[in-house]
Amino acid sequence: MINLELNNIKLEFETSDKVFSPSNIDKGTLAMLSQVEFNKNDKILDLGCGYGIVGVFASKLIGAENVIMCDLSPDAVELSKSNATNNGIIDLQIIQSDGLDNITDNNFSLILSNPPYHVDFSVPKKFIEQSYKRLITGGKMYMVTKRKDWYKNKLISVFGGVVIVEIDGYYVFMAEKRNEKKVKIEKTSTLSKKLQRKQVKTRK
Repeated sequence: MINLELNNIKLEFETSDKVFSPSNIDKGTLAMLSQVEFNKNDKILDLGCGYGIVGVFASKLIGAENVIMCDLSPDAVELSKSNATNNGIIDLQIIQSDGLDNITDNNFSLILSNPPYHVDFSVPKKFIEQSYKRLITGGKMYMVTKRKDWYKNKLISVFGGVVIVEIDGYYVFMAEKRNEKKVKIEKTSTLSKKLQRKQVKTRK
């Protein structure tokens, strides 16, 4: 059993060697949480929830009705359900899902993920691409990893931009879903003056 206190909220988590970071709270997860501002009107997805730290903490802050958790691992799902109950949370949706495949909601304002980054990039690629489609305009995706360049480039290619904060050797990424018009304007503004003049002439 792991005991944790965040924002004066005391939590405890049952773990297992079948899930990520069973002996202590992952520092990357804590780094990510330190950068997130939770609001009462948020709708949150804990993507790849493990044994439930992010989703359980978010439920304590803004209510379980505003949080969904998912993980591919059935062991992680069962542990998350137990940990929700042990921390006094009921009616929290915890779903076994490969990425967002089994998630039907498409109006999240926050998606938080600490993806498996010691393997190839197929999993985070899927997480990022699926998350963009399920966020509302103005919604944000937070990810934390120990790698920088691939995640930076991928998030920029999908979201149009990213903010990166380095904390204790971890990189916390925040990408916001903006409307298509704004992204298009920003892309146009990066053209050289010569290309911009050429583009205007072509339009005429």
